[in-house]
Amino acid sequence: MPNAKVMAEKEAVVAALVQQLKGAASGVLVDYKGITVAEDTALRTELRQNNVQYSVVKNTLVRFALDDTGLQELDGVLHGTTSLATSADDPIAPMRVVNKYVKQLNGKFEIKGGFMDGKVLSLEEINALAELPSKDVLLSQALGMLLAPITSLAIVLKAIAEKDGEPAPAETPAE
Repeated sequence: MPNAKVMAEKEAVVAALVQQLKGAASGVLVDYKGITVAEDTALRTELRQNNVQYSVVKNTLVRFALDDTGLQELDGVLHGTTSLATSADDPIAPMRVVNKYVKQLNGKFEIKGGFMDGKVLSLEEINALAELPSKDVLLSQALGMLLAPITSLAIVLKAIAEKDGEPAPAETPAE
């Protein structure tokens, strides 16, 4: 029988994971075997810059947390080394950053599974979402599309005003 103190610590970890999963818009489970300290540091820095929570988790503890949040379908991927990246702000951020490192690290880093808005995603869906631009880029693109007609109208009106504002050609007086 485990020590009561150890059990209390594990229950606190599971409770924290449950809170993290419930508050997350999306998350990704990753197999990180064989990455160097420098690669891990670079990954964590980029995840932090994108407001993504990242931590190495014990499979048993994250399994309890996943079961408590209704994401039991991910239990099957919990083997080997596992880390969890979640984001409450930008649902695409964990997938985008992790996918970038999957491509860079060739086999050392692998996406096991993921979820978005309480729904488990397939690896194909995760990869498709990872290719989307960031939330800020999408917002600026949408704003640009909204401003394009107004800008075009302003250019046309300016051209008409300049054309009408030019002095008319001088007419020769009739004799």
